[in-house]
Amino acid sequence: MNRKQKIILVSFGFIALSAILVWISFGGEIFTKTQVLVEKKDELFGWSQKQWADKFIWGLDLSGVIIFISAAISGLLLYLYRSKKGGKELSQ
Repeated sequence: MNRKQKIILVSFGFIALSAILVWISFGGEIFTKTQVLVEKKDELFGWSQKQWADKFIWGLDLSGVIIFISAAISGLLLYLYRSKKGGKELSQ
């Protein structure tokens, strides 16, 4: 494995780890959401009302797409930057 391939693998690992950490920091939801159901309580009358509020929540599906695309690009780059020498490489 040459130097460029090592950089590609480290970059892919960083991207995948970052996507997982962002997913966990947003609460570990499975699906991405753009709205959440919020219960608002009326102080005067004492009743509660449920309303949809605009809030983005990162989901596992979005992280999976990011990891899949970066894995595909990394695999392509690893293939393109492979050493073209026949036989075993000399490790130096």
